[in-house]
Amino acid sequence: MIGSLLYLTATRPDIQFAVCLCARYQASLRTSHRQAVKRIFWYLKVTPELGLLYSSSSSLSLRGFSDADHASCRIDRKSTCGKLVSPCLPLKQNT
Repeated sequence: MIGSLLYLTATRPDIQFAVCLCARYQASLRTSHRQAVKRIFWYLKVTPELGLLYSSSSSLSLRGFSDADHASCRIDRKSTCGKLVSPCLPLKQNT
């Protein structure tokens, strides 16, 4: 289940944090973790219009950024990370 959600984060970056948080506990999922995964699937079901669509256009390039914050969570001293993928359209120069 978590693997399919991790795959979806390429087109649905809005679920990245929640999916990565659930992935931490993948080896020993408790009932609360399973409920969180079910909520993520429910969120995906009710928001099908959200997400990134990658076009095959040659004039489109993707720019990605990532950030990590190691062991800064005050509750469990876990690390968090995030990413942003943004389409970049080249600007045409007036000649």
